[in-house]
Amino acid sequence: MMKKKYFVSLSIVFLTFLFFTISCSNIHKIENSKYYDLVVSTDKDRIINDAEKYLHLEPITITASFSERSLGTKHDFYSEGDYWWPNPISPDSPYVRRDGLTNPDNFKDHRIAMRNMSIYVAALTAAFKLTDDAKYSNKATEHLKAWFVNPETKMNPNMNFSQAIKGICAGRGIGLIDAIHLVEPARCVSVLKNLNAISNEDFNSIKKWFEEFLYWMNNSQFGIDERETLNNHATAWIMQASEYAKLTEKIEILEYCSKTFKERIIPTQVAADGSFPLELKRTKPYGYSLFNMDLFTTICQILSTEENNLWEFQLADGRGMKKVMEFIFPYIEDKSKWMLPADVMYWDEWPVRHPSLLFAGIKYNKAEYLNIWKTLLPLPKTDEGIRNFPIRQPILWID
Repeated sequence: MMKKKYFVSLSIVFLTFLFFTISCSNIHKIENSKYYDLVVSTDKDRIINDAEKYLHLEPITITASFSERSLGTKHDFYSEGDYWWPNPISPDSPYVRRDGLTNPDNFKDHRIAMRNMSIYVAALTAAFKLTDDAKYSNKATEHLKAWFVNPETKMNPNMNFSQAIKGICAGRGIGLIDAIHLVEPARCVSVLKNLNAISNEDFNSIKKWFEEFLYWMNNSQFGIDERETLNNHATAWIMQASEYAKLTEKIEILEYCSKTFKERIIPTQVAADGSFPLELKRTKPYGYSLFNMDLFTTICQILSTEENNLWEFQLADGRGMKKVMEFIFPYIEDKSKWMLPADVMYWDEWPVRHPSLLFAGIKYNKAEYLNIWKTLLPLPKTDEGIRNFPIRQPILWID
């Protein structure tokens, strides 16, 4: 009799646990559905309208233009440092730096081509996710193959000649930040694969390119230099490496990125109040703070798991992602409260519909973040703004 009672009690405990688990799972699914519907209702018209326009555009890669100042080939990405200008004393001497002031005469064709590809592929993939219409996925794949597969038009998997400075260097480690616009295309490859919208052959070919690029990031001197920086450049390295490692299934790099985010990025970049001191020292502290905030939240979105939730991680003194959002949100809600002088350029560009507001609003159940996100412009209006806004289709980043 005692055994029977014990068995019945054990069964009740098990069934209660099972019911609780299923209930929690259903609640989680309902919450996910609610947030997904929010993104759809906010972004669907924009996505479809843009995707329809992009259906008629042919791929343009870096091989379509070349700078005589580049020491690379036509397949090598080339750009020039933003804040470097001709020396007014002697035009033939090395360029001089003017922090925060972008030189409009620098070569930027490759940057524009990469940004455009990122915009087109993301919108087309998002449209396919919404409609299941193969015309969108096929066009997205066409652009991806032109950039990463076709031997005549593809980009070499490195950034050896990025952010060169006339008279000083042919490329720099910090030039890797130009490649943040490959992060959303990498996500698109995964989305297309998960939705059975890309062939195994095309998927594996594109995946191979990102494997080679990720290897370059981890083993070249430029990649290492960028990885070991302190400010938003290090954050951008982590964001890139995380998404490329997720696509290529490099578990050890995912683990490295998560560990580095917790043990180096947060301790060295986040102050006690949640601000980014290294960004606040710049001549565009507001824009750089928002940029770094988006990088932080995208890292959390990529790397967080149930066992390792970067959204909830904090140091012993409370510094973490939640503190970052608590610091910056009042200045997004009301920019007039900003405690420093206005940025020297593009002050009116920000804020826009930052993915961090959506991602953090979901993770922290903050209706105020989500409400502000819905009301802001979806994208910056200038090339410079787009350059610092790599995540443009949040529907690709949530289920």
